[in-house]
Amino acid sequence: MLEKLPIPDWLTSPRAWFDRITAVIFAVILLFIAVGMCIGTVRLFFSLSDMFSATSVTDRFLHFISDILTLFVLIELSRSLVEYFNTRRLRMTFIVDAAIVFMLQEVMIKSFQHKISPDEMYAMSALLLVMGALRIGSILVFQRERRMLDALDGGPKEGEL
Repeated sequence: MLEKLPIPDWLTSPRAWFDRITAVIFAVILLFIAVGMCIGTVRLFFSLSDMFSATSVTDRFLHFISDILTLFVLIELSRSLVEYFNTRRLRMTFIVDAAIVFMLQEVMIKSFQHKISPDEMYAMSALLLVMGALRIGSILVFQRERRMLDALDGGPKEGEL
């Protein structure tokens, strides 16, 4: 007689299907971000030769700094995706870090080019202040949650602080 083979849970559960599809989509996104960062890094090194041959170093240098900060934003976003992969939740600190780096990039470039009005500078400064407060608040909440969990588990493990 033929015995029935057990059907895996991920084939029957809609939640398991969703988790599997989401994992595949995030893996593809992460792959493209990693490839983009590698290509961006290689192009960044090739742009160094352009900076030496350019007549105006200022414009090339500004473009170079902008490319570096864009790579930092991509790194922070990829860190948030990796964290989502591992814990199935997005950590706000990585996303806020990427937003802070992006805003700092905009402020530095626009102020260096003298293309920012005082109103824009105040608005960007206020936004940076709010994002900094969010970043500090998320760290404090995380530390408080960790202390609460450690208290429930009977204190920190050996080697942990």
